Amino acid sequence: MAPMQNKVICVLVLVSMLALGTLAQAETEACEVEPAERQNCGFPGITATQCTSRGCCFNDSVRGFPWCFHPKAIEVPPEEECF
Repeated sequence: MAPMQNKVICVLVLVSMLALGTLAQAETEACEVEPAERQNCGFPGITATQCTSRGCCFNDSVRGFPWCFHPKAIEVPPEEECF
């Protein structure tokens, strides 16, 4: 019975890690991109609503750089195996 309990605990820990990782990624969906590194995701005159509906970031505080841009890729470390 103990080996089965260990497997259940391991699965619960992995599911929790995945859930927390997804929440953390959603919160830090890297819209903190340096203006010079922004890759355009919109078109001239795009609104914040139109931009975010495309899954992009919107920040019109810096002139001369894209206001609607792709989020920065988040590096996710490989999952550790549970035995």
